[in-house]
Amino acid sequence: MELRAATADDIDAIRSVARESLLASYGHAVDETLLVEAVDEWYDADDLVADIDDEETVCPVAVVDGSIVGFAESYVVGRRERVGEIDWLHVHPNHRGSGIGSALLERVEARLRDADVDRIKARVLVANEAGTAFYESEGYELVGERSVEIGGETFDEREYRKQISRLTGISEGVVETERGTTVYVAFDESERGSAAPFYVAYADPERERRYGYFCGNCEGTDVAIDTMDRMECGDCGNRRRPSRWDAAY
Repeated sequence: MELRAATADDIDAIRSVARESLLASYGHAVDETLLVEAVDEWYDADDLVADIDDEETVCPVAVVDGSIVGFAESYVVGRRERVGEIDWLHVHPNHRGSGIGSALLERVEARLRDADVDRIKARVLVANEAGTAFYESEGYELVGERSVEIGGETFDEREYRKQISRLTGISEGVVETERGTTVYVAFDESERGSAAPFYVAYADPERERRYGYFCGNCEGTDVAIDTMDRMECGDCGNRRRPSRWDAAY
C-alpha cells in the first residue's frame, strides 16, 4: 500500500470509493437513492479540486496495485483553539480490515499535529457501527451525540475527539444580536466556512440551550441552514457546504 497526497487526476476514483463506502456503511439505514445523491452533492468535482489545491487541507489517498482504495480529508478551523476537523475517511469495502483506515488516520493526525491543533474531532452516524468502533479503537473519546435530519428522516450522530495539547479551558464570547438577544459563542465548537469558521452559539452560558451559529467572518448571527445541512450567513455570504456524516468508513 502507498499513501500519497491526492491530485486532481484522482477525482473520479475518490468519488467511486466514496459511493461504495457509503453504500456499505449506511445502505442498511439510509435509502440508496439518497446516498447516491449525497455523493453528487458532497463530492462535487469542482469542490474536490478546490479542496485538494488548498494548502490548508490534508487529503491523502491510499493506493493498492495502482488503484485508489481509500482517502481522507481534514483541515484546521478555529480562532482561540485550533481544531482539526476530519471531514471524511473512506475505505473501499473490498479493502477494509487491512489497516488502510488506520494508516490514513495516522497520516492525517501527523499533519494536524504539525499544524499545532489543540484537538481533532470527527462525526459518525450511530448507524455506522464500524465507523464508531474505529474511532473508539483509535483512542478517540465520545463527547456528545445529536440528532441530524437526512432526507426527511432523523438519525443519531456521535462526535469523537482526541485532545492533542493541554488546552482544556472553554473559550466563550458574549454577543448581543441585532434584535437585542444575548448569546454565548463557543469558540471551541466550530465549523469550517468558505471565508471564516462558523461557531456554535448558545442561549445560556451553561451551553444547555442551542441558539444557532455565529459567523466568524462578519460576526453576525443571521445564519441559515437548509435540509442538506448547508449553512450560509445572510449578512456576508460566508457558507459551509452540506455537512457529511461519514468521517469514518
